[in-house]
Amino acid sequence: MHPMLNIAIRAARAAGNIIANGFDNQTDLQTEAKGDNDYVTRIDREAEKAIIHKIKLSYPEHSFVGEEGGVVEGDNDFKWVIDPLDGTTNFIKGIPHFAVSIALMHKGRLDQSVIFDPIRGELFTASRGAGAQLNGFRIRASKAKELSQTILATSFPFKNKTKLPQYLESFNKIFMQSGDIRRSGSAALDLAYVAAGRYDGYWESGLKPWDMAAGELMVRESGGLVTDFSGGNDPMHKGEIVAGSPKVVQILVKHLK
Repeated sequence: MHPMLNIAIRAARAAGNIIANGFDNQTDLQTEAKGDNDYVTRIDREAEKAIIHKIKLSYPEHSFVGEEGGVVEGDNDFKWVIDPLDGTTNFIKGIPHFAVSIALMHKGRLDQSVIFDPIRGELFTASRGAGAQLNGFRIRASKAKELSQTILATSFPFKNKTKLPQYLESFNKIFMQSGDIRRSGSAALDLAYVAAGRYDGYWESGLKPWDMAAGELMVRESGGLVTDFSGGNDPMHKGEIVAGSPKVVQILVKHLK
């Protein structure tokens, strides 16, 4: 295992312990609204601090970009992109579907990633050029070649509901051709499930880099394809992502363009 991936796993498990304890005792979450339908809790902040602390013990010179803490300056050749609790709304409502997401970028390229579900104990990992794993076992993305009988995942534009008509236009076309569509509330786990072949494809817009960085590498390393809505190769900067088997992604992009 790559030494930096090993440190990322330790950091994810440390954050996972904080999150699991908070989920069992929700009397003092100290929930705040960051925007429309966008929340943060004391647990989000504590988990992010734990991740950064654990990584800094081994790599004090590295830089960080976190959902809650913003940018921590350092060596930009090594930048950690962190979502300490992806699926905060699920967490607040007692829905056991959320994850820790950690990615390392080396000189602008995704290099290592971890997505940890502390409730199910599922640890998804990926290293550039070395594949993706779930709890130490190799995973592969779906090889579906058409939408019929596929299970897809997406999210609604809940932070900008004015985009709903445009979203529903493409959703209707995709839904009529697919087997079924899921909406789970965690982009990180959606991408991890694509990497594991549980979902055949996934699309979402309005995302931040920490929502998709770890999952993007994971899907690529499991043999899947990742693009933006126009079929380009820059989902993190555009804030939109399409992921899945190569053929399914091609079909989804056709409907999303």
